[in-house]
Amino acid sequence: MAASYIPALVFLVFAIGFGGLMLGITMVLGPKRTSAIKDEPFECGSEPIGSPRVKFSVKFYQVAILFLVFDIEVAFLYPWASLFRELSCQSTLEAGVCTGGASLFGLVEMVLFLAILVIALAYIWRKRALDWA
Repeated sequence: MAASYIPALVFLVFAIGFGGLMLGITMVLGPKRTSAIKDEPFECGSEPIGSPRVKFSVKFYQVAILFLVFDIEVAFLYPWASLFRELSCQSTLEAGVCTGGASLFGLVEMVLFLAILVIALAYIWRKRALDWA
C-alpha cells in the first residue's frame, strides 16, 4: 500500500527541489539595483490613494460569506448530477442502464436539498442581509 505513494512522493520532492533551485538561481544571478521609486507600492499603474488599512463595513463581509456559502452549496449539484442515474435505479446498473425499475429517490433528494437552499435564501433576503446600503 505504501509503495503506491512513492511516485507522488518523488514528484513532490522534485517539485520542491525545482522551486528551491529556481529561487536560489534568481537570488544569485538576479539584478540587485534598488531605488526609492522601485520600493514604492505599485497599484495597476496608478498612484496609491489613501491608507491600505481602511476598515470595511461588516455588510461587505456578510455578503461575501453568504456568497461563498451558497456558491459551495450549489457546487454540490455536480456530484448529484453525475450520480443521478445510480440514485434513481432500484437495482444495479449494467453498462449504464438500469435493469430494475426507476425510483424517485435521487430526484426527491435533490428537491429537498434545493428547498432548503431556497428557504435559506428567502430568509436572508427577508432579513435584508444582501442589501448594500
